[in-house]
Amino acid sequence: MPRTYTIKVYDRARDTRYTLQVPDDRYILHSAEKQGVELPFSCRNGACTTCAVRVKTGEIYQPEAVGLSPELRQKGYALLCVSYARSDLEVETQDEDEVYELQFGRYFAKGKVRTGLPLDED
Repeated sequence: MPRTYTIKVYDRARDTRYTLQVPDDRYILHSAEKQGVELPFSCRNGACTTCAVRVKTGEIYQPEAVGLSPELRQKGYALLCVSYARSDLEVETQDEDEVYELQFGRYFAKGKVRTGLPLDED
């Protein structure tokens, strides 16, 4: 029988707080939707950062969160679309661009990407 945890979500964009009851065998985002709470999302498969949150307290399990680097996971970021609660949690939504920049900023905005193909010559 699954355990149920209390998840407190602060949606920064809407300045709204939600309290959810989430079984440990269901994705947090899916459970929120079943309870009528609309949180940011896009891909639903852990590949983007639209549903990113910062975990303030508690433990989260997200083996399928390929859209987050190990470094960001270590810093407490999680993707609700593929996250399971492992305790009561307090999380806050993040700005997608902010998380994307944290994750990929060091790779972009450093000039034109060169592929080495003849058509790429300037």
